[in-house]
Amino acid sequence: MELILQLVAGLIGGNAAGAALKNGSLGPVVNSVLGLIGGLGGGQLLAALGLGGAGDAAAAVSSLDIGTIVQSLLGGGVGGGALVAIAGLVKKALAK
Repeated sequence: MELILQLVAGLIGGNAAGAALKNGSLGPVVNSVLGLIGGLGGGQLLAALGLGGAGDAAAAVSSLDIGTIVQSLLGGGVGGGALVAIAGLVKKALAK
């Protein structure tokens, strides 16, 4: 369940970052794909640091609470937005 939340949050975060960075946007499809990847990565990074997200699958199913949901959404959204922002900045730097 947490992986799905991370992917959805990453998708939203990636598209929001693309909309905020008008000159750095890579288009809705690329923003969405990078958002999905960044959302998954951000959520997994939080889990690896022990700050929430989808760690152990059995523990994740038994401990699905509001804290886990919020952590998955925040990790996914920030991860997706960050990856799109970084890719947009790289694109902008290479265009010069």
